[in-house]
Parts: sequence; C-alpha cells; structure tokens
Amino acid sequence: MKKFNTADTVDYRRRKEDAEADALFYERWSPRSFSGRELPEETLRVIFDAARWSPSCYNDQPWLFVTASSGAADFDVFLNLLVEGNQGWAHSASLLGFLFARLHFDHNGKPNASAVFDCGAAWMAMTLQARRLGLYTHGMAGIKRDEVCAALGVDEDKYRVVCGFALGEIGAPQQLAAELADGEKPSPRKPLPAIWRRGA
Repeated sequence: MKKFNTADTVDYRRRKEDAEADALFYERWSPRSFSGRELPEETLRVIFDAARWSPSCYNDQPWLFVTASSGAADFDVFLNLLVEGNQGWAHSASLLGFLFARLHFDHNGKPNASAVFDCGAAWMAMTLQARRLGLYTHGMAGIKRDEVCAALGVDEDKYRVVCGFALGEIGAPQQLAAELADGEKPSPRKPLPAIWRRGA
C-alpha cells in the first residue's frame, strides 16, 4: 500500500516532550489545510476497512460512513451540509463524509445506548489508519444536522448523524484564511493527572 508524502513542516516538539505513547497518537492532529488531491480507491478501502474491525457492543457494528471524493459530482452536496465556517476550508479535502450511528441493535431491535460510543471507536480506527498512510482527518461538529439524513438518503428513524469529517493529504497553511493559518498546528493536551485518577 502506497504511503503518501509526509514531508510537511509540522512541528511535534510541543507534543513529544511529554509523550510516552507511540508517535502514531501524538502525530495525529486535525489540520484544515488539504491538498485536494484525489485518493485512490484502494487507499480508501484500507482506511474504512480499519473502521470495520472496531469493537462494538454485542459486535453490532452500528457505524455507517457515507462519503464523497473531491472529483465526484455530489461532492458539493456534502460540502453544503457543513456550516459556513467549515465550508471555507473543507472544500480542499480529498474526501468529505458523515458518520452515522444506527440507533437499534440488529439482533433484537432494542435501543443501543452504546451506538455513538462504538462509532467513536470506528472513527479513531479509520483516523489512525489514515495517519499510517501519511494522511490526515478532521472531524466536524459544525454540520447542518437537520438536513444531513434527508440529503444523503439515510433513514433518520434508524440513524443519528454523529459528525462530519474531512480526509486527505495535508496542504500548505498559507492557503487558509489568515485567522485559520495562524492556528494551523497540533494543539496541546491536558497533563495525564488531569484525565486519569485511581480509586474512588
């Protein structure tokens, strides 16, 4: 499987100082600048196959990814389902998509309280697989939630949209609006004691 060019100018030193996890984790971040280059079908299959192997309650696999590549006729449909601020940069992504959670278990039809949690696992799996291939993702809460299901032909009685996302090869920060270009770098994280404690 081809690995994409990762010869970018991203500085990970701020993250690396405190990092004990594998570099795959701290070198994952969410840029807004993408090259717009179309991705081969084989690459996309590998990325979404990684999501397929995620764990889920009762192995129900409640995730559904609906996507459009930059060269597709319906790419603008996906772009227009983002809020205006996200449209301003996401138009240069190689692929736009939406992640949906199926609300009821397949095996008994009962509500699945873990569906969105399980979709988060699938999202992280595809994101890390993309990163292994030299690509980046950016998840988005800024979407037109009331319009997504109808526009993409997804039954809103059965599914809930979790997020939108962009995927692609990183681009030059200078192609962004100035206010976005200034912040186009990996964000810091809280120290470990702030998110992990032992005992009651």
